[in-house]
Amino acid sequence: MNYTITKNDNKPAYLVLYNYLVNDIVNGVYPYGSKLPSKRLIAQETGVSVITVQHSMELLCDEGYIEARERSGFFVIYRAKDFQGAPNLFYTTHTEPVKRILDDTEYTIPYGVISKIMRKVILDYDDRILDRCPASGVLDLREEICLYLARSRGIKVDVSQVIIGSGAEYLYGMIAQFFGTKEIFAIEDPSYEKIRKVYEIMGIKCEGLKLYPDGIAADDLNKTNAKVLHVTPFNSYPSGISIGVSKKNEYIEWARKKGGVIVEDNYDSELTVSSKPEDSLYSMADGENVIYMNTFSKTIYSSLRVGYMVIPLNMVDKFSEKLGFYSCTVPIFEQYVLTEFLRSGEYERHINRIRRKKRKLHN
Repeated sequence: MNYTITKNDNKPAYLVLYNYLVNDIVNGVYPYGSKLPSKRLIAQETGVSVITVQHSMELLCDEGYIEARERSGFFVIYRAKDFQGAPNLFYTTHTEPVKRILDDTEYTIPYGVISKIMRKVILDYDDRILDRCPASGVLDLREEICLYLARSRGIKVDVSQVIIGSGAEYLYGMIAQFFGTKEIFAIEDPSYEKIRKVYEIMGIKCEGLKLYPDGIAADDLNKTNAKVLHVTPFNSYPSGISIGVSKKNEYIEWARKKGGVIVEDNYDSELTVSSKPEDSLYSMADGENVIYMNTFSKTIYSSLRVGYMVIPLNMVDKFSEKLGFYSCTVPIFEQYVLTEFLRSGEYERHINRIRRKKRKLHN
C-alpha cells in the first residue's frame, strides 16, 4: 500500500487516505467484491492511527464504495458499469412505467429523527419561531442551502440568490410572473404535467419540444421561438430520461446565443445511484442564464412543502423589485426544522443511506 500521508497535507489524514482508497477502488486495484486490508494493517503501512482509518472506512461506506461485513472486514461494492450508461431505474420507455426500486415511504426520514429535530427547534430557537419571515425565506435556511449546494453540487452562490417557496408549483408560478406573458416557454414533451398547467394558467404560452433518449434535439432548440427553456435533466418524469454532459452543453450554448434562460428543475436528483451527483447546468454555466430549482418534499417527508430556487446574480435586483412584495409561503417553524436537518448533517446521511439501498437493489 504505497500511500504517503504526512502532517504537511492540507487535508485531514482521514480524507487523504479516503481519496487514495477511492482512486484505487475506481481504477480496479480493489475490484468489486474484493476485501480491503484490515484497519490495523492499513494503519501500520500508512503511519496513521486505527481511528483515522476507521473514519476513512465510515466515509467510504456512506458513499457506497464499500460495505462492512460483521467479523469479516470491509468489501468493495463499487462497480463502474453501475455508473456509466446504467439502465434507468424507474422507466424503460416513454409509455411503459416499471415498478420503482424503493417505495416512496423508504425515501423519507424516520419519524423518530424528525420529531427529535422538531423538539430541538422548539427548545433552541425560542420565540424566533414566532417572528415574521423575510420574503425570500429565513436567512439561516438560505445560508445552509448555499453551504449544501457548494458541498454536494459544486454550486457556489450568494444567499441573496436563494428564494424559498412552498414546493415546485409555487416556484413555477413565480418564474412565470417574473418573465411575464410576452415570453414563450419551451418545455420537454413529455414532461411533468403540472409544469405546463401552472405556466398556462399564468398566461404563458408553452411550446413542447420532443424529448429523445439523449434529450431535446439541437435542431428543435434552434427552431423554437422560446426564450425560456424549462428542463428536468435528471430522471425526467414520465420518461425517466437523464441527459449527459454534451447535451447540457448544447442547452447552455443555446441560452448564450439566444439570450435565453434555462430553468433547471432538478427534482429527484439527490436520489441518483451514482456516488457523484451529475454536474448541474447551473454550475456548468457558472450561474449565468440558469435558474436552479429543487425541493425537499420527497427526501424528508411529503407534507413538508418546501422548495427553493437559485436565480442568477444579475437577476436578483430585478426579481426583488418585481416580486419582493410577496410573503414567504413556508411556515417559519418548518424552515428552521429544515435548517437543522442540513446543519446537523442528518439530511446528507439520509441521502447516502437511500443511495446505498438503491445500489444494492440495482446490483
